[in-house]
Amino acid sequence: METKRYVALDILRGMTIAGMILVNNPGTWGKIYAPLRHAAWHGCTPTDLVFPFFLFIVGVAMAFSFARFTEGSARGAGKKLVIRGVLIFITGLLLNAFPFYPLSPNPDLSWGANYLNWLNNLRIFGVLQRIAMAYLLGGFLALWLRKPKKIAWGVVAVLLIHWAILYFFGGDDPYSKEGNIAGPIDIWLIGKSHLYRGFGLPFDPEGVLGVLSGAGTVLLGYLVGGLVQRSRSKIDTVGLLYTLSLVSLGLGYVWGNWLPINKPLWTGSYVLYAAGWSTLFLAFFIYLVDVVGCWKKINFEKALYPFKALGMNPLFAFVMAGLLSKMARMFSWQVAVMAADGTVSDVRYTFLSWFYRHVCVPIFGKEELGSLSYALCYVALFTLMAIFLHRKKIFIKL
Repeated sequence: METKRYVALDILRGMTIAGMILVNNPGTWGKIYAPLRHAAWHGCTPTDLVFPFFLFIVGVAMAFSFARFTEGSARGAGKKLVIRGVLIFITGLLLNAFPFYPLSPNPDLSWGANYLNWLNNLRIFGVLQRIAMAYLLGGFLALWLRKPKKIAWGVVAVLLIHWAILYFFGGDDPYSKEGNIAGPIDIWLIGKSHLYRGFGLPFDPEGVLGVLSGAGTVLLGYLVGGLVQRSRSKIDTVGLLYTLSLVSLGLGYVWGNWLPINKPLWTGSYVLYAAGWSTLFLAFFIYLVDVVGCWKKINFEKALYPFKALGMNPLFAFVMAGLLSKMARMFSWQVAVMAADGTVSDVRYTFLSWFYRHVCVPIFGKEELGSLSYALCYVALFTLMAIFLHRKKIFIKL
């Protein structure tokens, strides 16, 4: 195995984590540029590509990891899958629960009643939980099917099964917010109170049904990782990946005429469309680092080092970014602010919201630009942390 291919993968993984932190931490949710917003329901913005990029990269890395296991040691790979999958899921659940008590208790209820109410409304699913479940299902399917052709048919099977469940068990409009079957499945499994409510109704975009198609994203990454690993010519690899990316993009776009490209439902058309972009970007970085860098003697690896460092501790950086955001909300202060018309109102600040309002916005003038600059500062903070860890040779694997 060639180290450079790992470097290209680490760079892309680092950029993906940077993107995940960026879109999750604007200065204010009310002032965001359109490409940094998720599609309202159907459709796909650049922000909607960030999460599937990471799942795809999980699959690519899995192909390199599993190459070390022989048929006789497949049990060891399975054990590794379970331990890591459970660890990631529990980490995600703990991140949802942090700081492990209600931040806004009802003054009319006792401490015990407030705590029970908080537990009864704790969200179970999330980004890390989806990564864990898709990683487990995709990994076991890869171990079971083993051969690339069988895995490719496995991808077809999981995407068609996912489509069939949506179509035959949904309502009159099976791909709508109100008519899809994914929401009722989660309600039946864990109850309404434990689901995400950002869509105006109990529906979790990281729920159970999407794990099936999410495993398809992982397996597509696994197939691409296998191609990269087996290839002997870097430039031929890049050409093959570019071709596959265009095929995947085309298939996803065409299938979208019948099955809408939809991230919350993680539809099969979305899986193929996002995998096409993921493959395209992976090909680009392999070309940049392995081909152009060697040919022109330009050290792109060094130029992109911050992303490489971030890609070596990706989930740890993501968790720390989530923790800081939550910790900031635990410590706040209230300030009386006078408006232009002379009215006075109380504004509650955390250190992070104060930094956005009194540093980012005044410097850049426009709130959208201030919000973006705040998000970039947030990414930079955890990139610096990743650089420090990398130079100390500390790699925290979740």
